[in-house]
Amino acid sequence: MKKYLVLGLSLCAVMAFTSCKSSESAYKKAYEKAQQQELAQPQVSEPVEVTPVVSTSPATTTTPVAVGTIREEKVSLVAGNALRDYSVVCGSFGLKTNAEGLKAELDAAGYNSVIAYNAERNMYRVIVSTHNDKTTAAQARDAFKARYAGDSRHPDFQAAWLLYNIK
Repeated sequence: MKKYLVLGLSLCAVMAFTSCKSSESAYKKAYEKAQQQELAQPQVSEPVEVTPVVSTSPATTTTPVAVGTIREEKVSLVAGNALRDYSVVCGSFGLKTNAEGLKAELDAAGYNSVIAYNAERNMYRVIVSTHNDKTTAAQARDAFKARYAGDSRHPDFQAAWLLYNIK
């Protein structure tokens, strides 16, 4: 009788351990799905605007700003003062609280950041600056990246991108 009891308990234990699936895989699947949605965004490539540098003095030179890729999205203002045509996006979140946390951190660093919502993708975009023209926005993006170059707390800021707000 004791043998059957031990055999039954060990069989139950084996079944219990093999039937449990880790919840980690569900989180991993959700994360991978979100990454695929981010990568599947339509990106509009515009030619890089390069103007020749004409210098009258060898000490004064200016470098042209590469405009690069601009994503076109229809976004609405959630938090912040204003939203213009071109914006520098430094973070994208599925949860509004995460976007608000980054906005508070950027505001404490001296930026006048904005949160915009893309209803089509259900994403909150944290915008570090917003501008009327793409050249100024590209310069602001490059300056933002340069400020946080090598910052181990915010390595994602190097992936800041330009957003054109479709109205």
